[in-house]
Amino acid sequence: MNDPSLKGLVLRSTGSWYSVLTDDGRIVDCRLKGLFRMKGIRTTNPIAVGDRVEIELQVNEETGTIIRIGERKNHLIRKATNLSKATHIIAANIDQMLVIVSLVKPRTSTGFIDRLLVTAEAYHIPAFLVFNKLDLYDMENLDHLNELVTFYRSIGYPCLITSVVDQLHKTEFQELLTGKVSLLSGHSGVGKSALINMVDNELDLKTGLISSFHEKGMHTTTFAEMFPLKFGGAVIDTPGIKEFGLVEFERSELGQRFPEFRALMDECKFNNCIHADEPGCAVKAALERGDLKPFRYTNYLNMLSELFT
Repeated sequence: MNDPSLKGLVLRSTGSWYSVLTDDGRIVDCRLKGLFRMKGIRTTNPIAVGDRVEIELQVNEETGTIIRIGERKNHLIRKATNLSKATHIIAANIDQMLVIVSLVKPRTSTGFIDRLLVTAEAYHIPAFLVFNKLDLYDMENLDHLNELVTFYRSIGYPCLITSVVDQLHKTEFQELLTGKVSLLSGHSGVGKSALINMVDNELDLKTGLISSFHEKGMHTTTFAEMFPLKFGGAVIDTPGIKEFGLVEFERSELGQRFPEFRALMDECKFNNCIHADEPGCAVKAALERGDLKPFRYTNYLNMLSELFT
């Protein structure tokens, strides 16, 4: 007799197949039933990692069909690879974003950090900065680390300093992940996999948790993947994402995603000030007084130029 419909969580997607962890603990490879259209979103993928779904198992097969998608509390998008006006949903139902940063091998620029923080702000996702690989830093790196941590904490972003080699702040990192769905973002090589394996030795993010997944519909684009953690919660790994979010913005919205700019915006002469060339701009005045970090303003102008010209 065929099972009735089951509810579950989407762990992985290749575009045509979805790996669903059912509430009773099974992993089922599923296809979509017909065409899904999410209200108000033009997207290349109607279902994403982190979505709650309802599935029906196929008779005499080990695969299933997704028949319903649950309501999302949030989602994160980027520009679609080949369709300039369409978007690709990276993940849904995220509790927090962890921006994994390294100041060496490879170096993470503040431009990249700020792009991710702006994305988190835009989708109302709490963001944390994790500065990894402390064991590799020389005195110059340590001074730069101290400056960055002091600054980002001052504008409201919690920071954690880690080293997998020295097991530094292992407990704090595990506590940060426990019971939450955390999206990990950062350059390849900053140590995302090593950090996760440090706190959950049952995972091997290099080979992947789901070894039986059908490699159907795979192409060169990388996909997000969710890994449940043995101590509760889950992490979503997002490899290879360069154009993270930063779509569907109005010109005047970008400044609102910088907390220290947002605190000054009511003082600008014009309501739609974009803090570039307008007279009476409170953000530029604060910059000239030395009350704002020049690198943040430079990163802001770069984003403004790149996205809205």
